[in-house]
Amino acid sequence: MKALFIGRFQPFHLGHLKVIKSASEKYDEIIIGIGSSQYRNIIENPFTSDEREEMIKKTLEKNNVNNFRIVLIPDIHNPPKWVNHVTSIVSDFNVVLTNNSFTKKLFEDAGYKVEKTKVYSRDKFSGKEIRKRIMSEKNWKDLVPLEVYHIIKKFDGEHRLKSLKKD
Repeated sequence: MKALFIGRFQPFHLGHLKVIKSASEKYDEIIIGIGSSQYRNIIENPFTSDEREEMIKKTLEKNNVNNFRIVLIPDIHNPPKWVNHVTSIVSDFNVVLTNNSFTKKLFEDAGYKVEKTKVYSRDKFSGKEIRKRIMSEKNWKDLVPLEVYHIIKKFDGEHRLKSLKKD
């Protein structure tokens, strides 16, 4: 069986890692959909799709998760057509893994099996919280895998986020 797990991964964090590691033991393949893949250099989506893909690949390889593939899923801003859009990009999955109630409803209404994932300290492990900490120069290193930390440093992601910060 193959599972689809969609997220923006802005950035990829330890909660994402735990979900994927757990799913990798249950499913033959985890298809990781990088959502909003066309966006970058904005406060909600500061990292490029290439940077996010590198974060995910390096982290999963380091954690011996090998049964995954990554697909880019650009936004279309049309919820009634979104599931068809996603399945035009990737259609070979049996189940969708999500805790997003809107995503759950859209896929269930289209006839797909949807499973909730375990939530790991959502107050800490959220891209929004991590971006907020980076912008306010608070500790964020312990919320992301070490590989992600190094990639953000390599691309000067801290400076990028601070320059995008709205006063």
